[in-house]
Amino acid sequence: MDIQTIGMLGFVAVFVLLALRVPIAFTLVSVSTACTLLAYSWRPGKEFDLAKGFYPALGLVQSNAYEFLHSYELSMVPMFILAGHLAFHSELTTKIYYAVRLLLARVPGGLAVASLVGCGGFAAISGSSMACASSMGKICVPEMLRYGYSKQLSTASVAVGGTLGALIPPSVLFIIYGLFTETSVNRLFLAGILPGLLSLIGYVVTVYVWVTLRPASAPKVDEDVSFRKRVNALLEAWASFVLMGTIIGGIYGGIFTATEAAAMSVAFLLVYGLASRTLSFSEIFVSLRSTASQTAALFLIAVGAKIFVSFVSLSGVTREFAAFISENQFEPWLVMTSIVLLYLVMGMFLDPLGTMLLTLPFLVPVIEGLGLDLIWFGVVVVKLLEIGLISPPVGLNVFVINSVVTREIKVHTIFLGVTKFLVGDLIVLGLLVAFPVISLLLPTTMF
Repeated sequence: MDIQTIGMLGFVAVFVLLALRVPIAFTLVSVSTACTLLAYSWRPGKEFDLAKGFYPALGLVQSNAYEFLHSYELSMVPMFILAGHLAFHSELTTKIYYAVRLLLARVPGGLAVASLVGCGGFAAISGSSMACASSMGKICVPEMLRYGYSKQLSTASVAVGGTLGALIPPSVLFIIYGLFTETSVNRLFLAGILPGLLSLIGYVVTVYVWVTLRPASAPKVDEDVSFRKRVNALLEAWASFVLMGTIIGGIYGGIFTATEAAAMSVAFLLVYGLASRTLSFSEIFVSLRSTASQTAALFLIAVGAKIFVSFVSLSGVTREFAAFISENQFEPWLVMTSIVLLYLVMGMFLDPLGTMLLTLPFLVPVIEGLGLDLIWFGVVVVKLLEIGLISPPVGLNVFVINSVVTREIKVHTIFLGVTKFLVGDLIVLGLLVAFPVISLLLPTTMF
């Protein structure tokens, strides 16, 4: 059987299994392994010989899994996830939110804005969007509901704020993207800073417009906060500012790598938490257990994707796809528009990591063939995945928020609130696509 035919059958099998709700990790591992075995056992013009194809296929699967899991840069994934858990248990995220809440106490929609800024601060320590949404949801949503904020605004602001964990460094999605495209994770982290801040500004503007048009959704907080109290709240959050500044400043200044920044974050949080007595040994154990569980799930998907990428390369389908784009001389804007629509649709049904790993084998050769920058493309992809986190019907962050708030708030209520933020997201996405300098300014000036 022709290897390209096997490749096409493999892609069809992947989408059929995903439509049947088979977990993406098992789908990628099983289909890519079976198709690789079939490709080696059924050579063109020859009879099927399983014995002859078994060991080459097994060797390819084994070597890809081993090389990926033993990647030095991959070690930063569990460390940044652990840093996020330690930051939550040592109350750093609470202090960030509390400080911003006091600064904006009497501003209309101030608690929602504080939630967004708090999510941005958490994102600058951890690398997981869902962890950011879960942790900040437990802190911010009850506070806003207590002050009479509407259910839609209270939940939606934290759901969209949690997506900042995908874009503001450190980001697990940037790490995985960098490993699969062989681009610098340091440069990807720096490329995400300005787009992340731009997204945050877009969310703040959305809150402002929302509360201006519907003042009842965000009543003014009748709380007299003194200047001294605000200053004290900022001083109590000093550790958060030091940690964020160290991570971003150290990478930008070329003082240390992203992997070293991850190790420093964990060490700093352990020392701070134990010294300030805000972190107990039982909470450290809980953080380690949660990190192990999340890391195992991520790595299983990534290993399956790595094997899938090797199979795709073996089948030659990506080369044919890239050649088709090149031969027909499609305009870059048309290609990018098609990619944006593809991600927006897939983001409605698949998790972000699965969406990215399924599409990169096809799209990276096309982007390189068009002469476009892979760092810029990585930012656009992660922004699209960020939008997918809150897109109905399978917006993961929405369900995360729903799981941590009172049962009286239904999923559709959160989705109704989230849709108001999608307009701002699409505007920011358009700016990132149209003006690559937003993403490339910091990476091109790093030391």
